[in-house]
Amino acid sequence: MQFLIDDARLDRVERALNTFPLIGVTTNPSILKVGGLTDFERDLRTIRELVGDGDLHVQVVARDTEGMLREADTIRELVGESTLIKIPTTAAGLPAMRRLKAQGARVTATAIYSTAQGLLATAAGADYLAPYVNRMYNADVDPYAVIRALRQDIDREGVPTRILAASFKNVKQVTDAAAAGAHTATIGADVLDAMLALPQVESAVDAFAADFQAAFSAPGIA
Repeated sequence: MQFLIDDARLDRVERALNTFPLIGVTTNPSILKVGGLTDFERDLRTIRELVGDGDLHVQVVARDTEGMLREADTIRELVGESTLIKIPTTAAGLPAMRRLKAQGARVTATAIYSTAQGLLATAAGADYLAPYVNRMYNADVDPYAVIRALRQDIDREGVPTRILAASFKNVKQVTDAAAAGAHTATIGADVLDAMLALPQVESAVDAFAADFQAAFSAPGIA
């Protein structure tokens, strides 16, 4: 599985990129708001600089097809043509996905709550599908059944679409999404940190250091 950070707080993004094996950053308007960003162009360019050659996913705000396409053009001009444009999987979003793909743009189909949405987005040529794991769970939808069905469709059709699972509140949701077949996961900074926050790990590392000191009368190798 590959990982991205689902955050726009610049300090957390920078620290996560330096700590974890991440392939990029995902954003949406809500994440930008929580991040306290006030200058869309400047702050998005800063995130692009932090990501470097990695993937950056940026979401449109428009609700209509033509508006989505105009905003997609603006985003690509602002932070590069390789930027993945996040398009809601709606009746207006599907035509936008197809037209963007015809232009050579990269597309993430977002706001996926059902297998049917994901199947349509795959057929529209989306590069990534973003099923909302925790939000589906709260809506009494089995997110892992949706992920399994979408992965089966992708594998059967032999298409390059990848599942980018999103909306996580704990580590188990991430590992369950991986087991269900998600190719990638975008995770908030707090959940990323929790993936390593096991007291047993620290105890084991301390024990190794103590044993080395006892055996060789030295704190370390170098």
